[in-house]
Amino acid sequence: MLELQDLAVSVEGKEILSGVDLEIGYGETHVLFGPNGSGKTTLLMALMGFPRYRITRGRILFCGEDVTTLPPDARARRGMGIMFQRPPTVRGVSLQQMVSICSRDDLDMKSLAGDMNLDGFLTRDVNYGFSGGEIKRSELLQLQAQGPDLVLLDEPESGVDMENLQLVGKAIRRLLQKDLVRKRSKSGLIITHTGYILDYVEADHGHVLCEGAIVCSGNPREQLEGIRRYGFEECATCTR
Repeated sequence: MLELQDLAVSVEGKEILSGVDLEIGYGETHVLFGPNGSGKTTLLMALMGFPRYRITRGRILFCGEDVTTLPPDARARRGMGIMFQRPPTVRGVSLQQMVSICSRDDLDMKSLAGDMNLDGFLTRDVNYGFSGGEIKRSELLQLQAQGPDLVLLDEPESGVDMENLQLVGKAIRRLLQKDLVRKRSKSGLIITHTGYILDYVEADHGHVLCEGAIVCSGNPREQLEGIRRYGFEECATCTR
């Protein structure tokens, strides 16, 4: 579904990613680990085409199409969706209006909002006065309305308490069709710093990003255990 070929990305003239190669197949969920400042968020932003993140080398292929130069709205229409780590507050636009903008024609908004415990939030401005967990659930509600084929999640567990984390994990599982096996078609790339989300969402492959490049790929559970025991420096020497 997604293929990155020697992707290099700069922000305000500074190179952040220096040549990332990555393939995500249909129905696969990949997780991306890495220390702060390694370029994880930059990678997701570049994948969605936000102009601040300038691609200086390489290509992004999505479902066989080169989308490297496409703007964010074109990528979203083709089936890419993102959950931001720190989404903005949108004054003057209700959550219900935002979900309607994102949604498919057959969306049952009230049912989805109920599943996310957001029934009473639909008439409120997007993310205004929301807690950390409520913001995450708001983002996931919008993603479920969009129904993307490729789901990009930037630290979905950050700022979320344990009760909300279970709800967030359940929503991500639903987005990624984790209850399906043979007919699963949705793919995901999840950034995590703590690894807690892996208690709720199974990942097929893991990668470690350090200093702008993927230095290690393998079993995500084994990687997480190694990171917790030895830190990220040990991953930089991994040749698996």
